[in-house]
Amino acid sequence: MTSEREVQDLRRNYTMGDLDESSVAEDPFEQFNKWFQQACKAHIREPNAMSLATATPEGQTSIRTVLLKGFEKTGFRFFTNLESRKSLQIQSNAQVSLLFPWLELERQVVIDGMAEPLSRGEVFKYFLTRPVDSQIGAWASRQSRVLTTRKLLEMKFLELKRKFADGEVPLPSFWGGYRVVPRSFEFWQGRPSRLHDRIQYLNLGKDSWQRSRLAP
Repeated sequence: MTSEREVQDLRRNYTMGDLDESSVAEDPFEQFNKWFQQACKAHIREPNAMSLATATPEGQTSIRTVLLKGFEKTGFRFFTNLESRKSLQIQSNAQVSLLFPWLELERQVVIDGMAEPLSRGEVFKYFLTRPVDSQIGAWASRQSRVLTTRKLLEMKFLELKRKFADGEVPLPSFWGGYRVVPRSFEFWQGRPSRLHDRIQYLNLGKDSWQRSRLAP
């Protein structure tokens, strides 16, 4: 097992950039888009990968990585099985957090907000863009359910692949998506000596945002 000392000695001094109140956009969506485009151009693997934190009404949290599939000023969109653990938790407690870990650029973005269901029209429009095998995969996997063996999942996939071989794959009734409507953004840029830059935006309503610098 890795020693405590080996873990403690994993250090890196962040020197790639800085973040100042005068240089960030007034609108956090514009600032996010700027950083997102830079992450894409830097060829970061899965720049749209984000950690999604949810919680039960009792406060038991869970977290996983999902893929961002679109964003605009109304929020950040992702898709999932509506019977999954994440979806069931959102249905009972819509407060969620997102984290984009762009570590290669020594950056991260944290977004806190409320998740709201996407319309069936929005879900269907996206579903049609998925590769056929991914569409079938949505049918085959009863997400978050206990599986006694992977073989059962693979057999179900092949069964459905034969079933849908001669036509379009329909949208499953149990598959959908959510839009995370932000209440706050935090843009984090690593700096030397752990004196990192943190710029927070708080939603004041009516497209008004308050910017603040947070201590690292």
